[in-house]
Amino acid sequence: MQAEIITIGDEILIGQILDSNSKWIAEELNKIGISVYQITSIQDDKNHILKAIRQAEENADIIILTGGLGPTKDDITKHTIAHYFDDSLVMYPKIEAHIKYLFAKINYQYTDLDLQQAMLPSKATILKNNLGTASGMWFNENNKVYISFPGVPNEMKGLMTYKALPKLQETFDLPFIFHQTLITYGMGESKIAKRLEVWETNLPKEIKLAYLPSYGKTRLRLSAKGKNKDSLEKKFNNEIDKLSELVKDILVSSNGNDSIEVFIGKLLTKKKFTLATAESCTGGNIAKLITSISGSSKYFIGSIVSYNARIKTDFLNVSPNIIDKHSVVSAQVASAMAQNIKKIYKTDFAIATTGNAGPTTDKTDKTVGVVFIAIATPNNVVVKEYNFGQPREKVIEKASIKALEMLVKTLL
Repeated sequence: MQAEIITIGDEILIGQILDSNSKWIAEELNKIGISVYQITSIQDDKNHILKAIRQAEENADIIILTGGLGPTKDDITKHTIAHYFDDSLVMYPKIEAHIKYLFAKINYQYTDLDLQQAMLPSKATILKNNLGTASGMWFNENNKVYISFPGVPNEMKGLMTYKALPKLQETFDLPFIFHQTLITYGMGESKIAKRLEVWETNLPKEIKLAYLPSYGKTRLRLSAKGKNKDSLEKKFNNEIDKLSELVKDILVSSNGNDSIEVFIGKLLTKKKFTLATAESCTGGNIAKLITSISGSSKYFIGSIVSYNARIKTDFLNVSPNIIDKHSVVSAQVASAMAQNIKKIYKTDFAIATTGNAGPTTDKTDKTVGVVFIAIATPNNVVVKEYNFGQPREKVIEKASIKALEMLVKTLL
C-alpha cells in the first residue's frame, strides 16, 4: 500500500518554515504498514495543486494533503479539491456550530470568514477538528483515498491520530512493518558495507538494510515488511541479533535514538568517572554536546575554552616554551591541555583540542583543517592528528565528534 504526501504552502518553498508535517505523517503511516512513495511541497496555486494530485494518483493508493484550509483568500485547497472532483461546497451545520463553540470558549468574536470554514465539499466525509476550525476531509474517488488536513501541526496530528489512521486501518488490509536502527561511530559507510557484505547478501527477501551516514556516525536501519506478523518478527529479530554482533565494536545504540553523547554519559555514570574539556578550535562545542544530555552534571565537571594562546599559558598552565618550540597547533600542546585541565578540575578523564578551523592558520605551520585531539586518562594521554579539510563549520563538527569517539574507545 503506497501513499503520497503533498504539503501546500508558499511559506515552505521560501524556507520560512520547516515541513515537519510530512516527516511525522510518514512515520505514522509506516507504523500501520503504509509506505510513502513520495513527498511533494507545492505552492498555494490552483493549477499546481491540481497537477500534483493528478501525478500522485499515478504513484499511490492514498493521497494526503496538508495546508491551505484556513479562512483567508490564499487558502484554496478545499475549493481546488471540490473542483477536481466536480463537487460543490455546502454548509455543514454541525461544523458551523462547532466553530461558534470554539470562539465562544475563548470569548472571541467570529467573522463571516470563520463561518465559511463550515462550507465543505458535499462528497467528502468530514473529519471534525476538535482543536481548530479547519475540518479534515476524506474522499473515496477513482479507487483512491484522498485526505486533506489543515497545516497547523497540532491540528493535523489530532485529526491523523484519532480520525484518519483508524479509518485507514479499517479500510485497507495492511501489512506489518518493523524498523530498528542501530547507530555506529568511528567507521565509514563503505567499510561497514564491506564488513556486512555477506550477511546483507543473504538477508531474507522481506528484510532490507539502509545506510544513513552523517558526520562521524552511520545509522543502520533494518526494515521488514510482510503479512504474517509472528513469522516476520521472528526473522527480523534474528537478523537484528546477527547485525548487532557484526558491528558490536562500533555500536553505540540499538534503538536509533541514543547519540554518542548519551552513550558516553551512560559509560561515565556506570564507571563513576568524571570528565572535563579544554577546547581551542572547537570553541566549546564538545562541552555543549556533552551538557545537552540531562543529568550530565553527575559526570561533567566543566570546561575552559582556551581560544587564545594566553589562556593556554595563564589558565591551563601550558608552558610557553612548548608553544614556542612546537607551535600552538601541535600534539605537545594538546597533550598538555588535556593533562592540565584534568589536574585543575580533578577529573578522571579529559578531552583537549587545538587546531586550525580556518579560514586563517594564525602563527602555525599547519594547514586549515588540521586538529590535534588529546584524551587524558587516569594513567596516560593519547593524542592523534587529523585533517578535517574545510569549511570551518565542518572542521568544528567533525573534530567534536571525533573527540567523543576517541573518548568512547578509551572508556571501553
